[in-house]
Amino acid sequence: MARLPAGIRFIISFSRDQWYRTFIFILTFLLYASFHLSRKPISIVKGELHKYCAAENGAEVRVNSQSQKASALPSPQLLDNETDCGWAPFDQDNYQQLLGALDYSFLCAYAIGMYLSGIIGERLPIRYYLTFGMLASGIFTALFGLGYFYNIHSFGFYVVTQVINGLVQTTGWPSVVTCLSNWFGKGRRGLIMGVWNSHTSVGNILGSLIAGYWVSTCWGLSFIVPGAIVAAMGIVCFLFLIEHPKDIACSSTLVAHPKSYENGVHRFRLQKQALPDEKKLLDPETQCLLLSDGKRAVHQNHVITLPAEGGGSMAAISFTGALKIPGVVEFSLCLLFAKLVSYTFLFWLPLYITSVDHLDAKEAGELSTLFDVGGIFGGILAGVISDRLEKRASTCGLMLLLAAPTLYIFSTISKMGLEATIAMLLLCGALVSGPYALITTAVSADLGTHKSLKGNSHALATVTAIIDGTGSVGAALGPLLAGLISPSGWNNVFYMLMFADACALLFLIRLIHKELSCPGSATGGQVPFKEH
Repeated sequence: MARLPAGIRFIISFSRDQWYRTFIFILTFLLYASFHLSRKPISIVKGELHKYCAAENGAEVRVNSQSQKASALPSPQLLDNETDCGWAPFDQDNYQQLLGALDYSFLCAYAIGMYLSGIIGERLPIRYYLTFGMLASGIFTALFGLGYFYNIHSFGFYVVTQVINGLVQTTGWPSVVTCLSNWFGKGRRGLIMGVWNSHTSVGNILGSLIAGYWVSTCWGLSFIVPGAIVAAMGIVCFLFLIEHPKDIACSSTLVAHPKSYENGVHRFRLQKQALPDEKKLLDPETQCLLLSDGKRAVHQNHVITLPAEGGGSMAAISFTGALKIPGVVEFSLCLLFAKLVSYTFLFWLPLYITSVDHLDAKEAGELSTLFDVGGIFGGILAGVISDRLEKRASTCGLMLLLAAPTLYIFSTISKMGLEATIAMLLLCGALVSGPYALITTAVSADLGTHKSLKGNSHALATVTAIIDGTGSVGAALGPLLAGLISPSGWNNVFYMLMFADACALLFLIRLIHKELSCPGSATGGQVPFKEH
């Protein structure tokens, strides 16, 4: 009998469940990367919506990034909406406030919509909900670009487009996190989700490159092409997304104990055997936490009640119920400030590079992708460290502590040349994006399946939406504050970012203390199970 080819032997070495898990991992990665791909163009196009001009002897001068020389041009007629200083109404002196308002419109709508999205998402099929959001997002992303082809100069048009786009994009995050958590258990969750969360940076990089390709010649296509891509991925989602492994008779985790359990959104199951004593239902870390608080080791709220096999699904958790889960409030407020820093870079970094290094919009957009490259490594590193130490809060705290001085150094040496800028962009991306990535993925999934839920797994989307929704408030404030502060100098923007970074760290102090005083606990002692 002939020996099987090496490729076939490789394929059959993996089980059916493993292939499905890999497929879902890749699919959800691409789906959410397309969301971020459609968010990036606005930051790239800013340098084209307003081109740097300066009044000189009654004439307007535009900075030429290629020759670094100024060429005097006749003073344009303001009746013509498209001036040498950009695209009306962004060609005026208050352009920074107008561009900041565009960012704020999108992110404020995103923050408000996120709180509702998790609640709605728990009550609708994920596949339909996510498909609708991606198609709508594609339409409104492309609509912004149509303003170029139809010569639209109404500020209200661009604001309304951003608001609606922000609302429909909230369908993405709770859906993909819930779906991925259905398929993967808690073993090595930090590493798995750290790698998976690189979709944010991959989407930003692709969005920067795609938008940058057309920004100097036809900036409308910088929005239309990403819009078409995210809409196309919505169709792929409808055709291929599998919400839960039970839908195709797969297991969500690899069982390594006599007690098998299914760690998904619908039920926990225990093989038929006598339930152990109440104390045995408490894992060592929970007993440690309760004893450290001076309470008895066994408390009714910490007993995991498992529904009987074949029982009906439990009701979705309420908003206030999700807030009562230990750690949700602290991580939510930490993410508010962490995301403020991250999204300020996302929306303003290309414009900052343009003003400091005198590059054109395309070159600045390409250089800004280094921040996202650093973010990929930062997210993976945070996941690996937190898995190894079993301390999510401490890992975030360490990276936040290192990020503040790094931001100051970047603001200082970025004016010294491209070489220094490149190196510091990578480091800033890793330290800024690391905590943000860990909280929005592994921490959210841990808290969404917390032991105090007593087996009610209909909480993951709501918990994820609360944490990311609160973070999105910071994401909305960051670019807005940057637009208001930047006219007084970019150094002041960086001082604001360092202050936000310090605030994020402060909200984790209590959880860090709990982790260090109770070895083995993660996310403030909230990991329900440990897989071996």
